[in-house]
Amino acid sequence: MGELQVETLDNVRTLTLNRPAKLNAFTASLHAELRAALDAAGRDEDVKVIVLTGAGRAFSSGQDLTEELPRDSQDRIDLEPAVTKDYNPLIKQIATSPKPVIAALNGPAVGAAMNIALACDIALASRSATLQEAFARIALIPDAGGTWLLPRLVGTRRAIALMLTADPIGAAEAERLGLVYKVYEDETFAQDVAAFAARLARGPALAYRMMREAVLASADNDLDTQLALEARLQKKAGASDDFIEGVTAFREKRAPRFEGR
Repeated sequence: MGELQVETLDNVRTLTLNRPAKLNAFTASLHAELRAALDAAGRDEDVKVIVLTGAGRAFSSGQDLTEELPRDSQDRIDLEPAVTKDYNPLIKQIATSPKPVIAALNGPAVGAAMNIALACDIALASRSATLQEAFARIALIPDAGGTWLLPRLVGTRRAIALMLTADPIGAAEAERLGLVYKVYEDETFAQDVAAFAARLARGPALAYRMMREAVLASADNDLDTQLALEARLQKKAGASDDFIEGVTAFREKRAPRFEGR
């Protein structure tokens, strides 16, 4: 069995980091498997939602520090190639995925793993889950998009404090800060995540894609540009079969049956 488990049920593709003995710490091979699986899920028309979670008691402890550290031509430790080759492409792939990506935090998400979770569209947490920007503990800076993502979610001052202190954030506090969307009890976490993802998978996939496109573009747009983008995307949404189905279902007082067209 590889370092990543892949399962599909009810149009939901679940990708499980599968190194429980190492708390699902990331290796170069796990990165490669995960990026390939995300690409395959994005291209599979039967997949409507992607869930990323971990096996065992952790989501992920971040980078596997037991691996030999890369060195440059002068035999100095050089972390830039690994960040550039592995983490940066992964964060971009998650952020631009054609399908919604849910981080299901079954346990601690530490270091780069916290930032991978933040890059997902939605994070769901078990009651015992924690998030931690642990980089300061080993004299590194947050990578995997952490210095971009976290300030936009909690504000600059709080983000800097969380990075400097490396304090862990419990699930309830993470929910209060907006880092996770919902917290579920440990005993029912897997079932609750499955139900949440299945409900999302029944939604309007075409509208989902355009919502995410608009939100991502808003980071660089002024208000006039964003309003114009909304109008263009709404034109596409209004011309879709899903919109007609949504209105028809509303008038007929029944649940809509969206097909993503």
